[in-house]
Amino acid sequence: MNATSATAASTRPAPPTKHQLALMIWLAVFPTLTVLNLALGSWLSQLSPVLRTFVLATVAVPIVIYGLMPQLHRLRMMLIARAGGRG
Repeated sequence: MNATSATAASTRPAPPTKHQLALMIWLAVFPTLTVLNLALGSWLSQLSPVLRTFVLATVAVPIVIYGLMPQLHRLRMMLIARAGGRG
């Protein structure tokens, strides 16, 4: 490892704690499921609960994992960097 990569690795924030990750997941999942239920509710109401859950999970998981979680991780890193600059 060269000096540049060692410096970059030492300034990288630690991974989120379990509590931070739980909050980030909740912040991504709750609004996603709310919007999907509002948008697809009339269609989903005709399905059995198991099939409705399957459809919601199939649509929501990629939105959360590929769309929202990377944004929340970036936001967390910006907040950590901003808090670190104050001290």
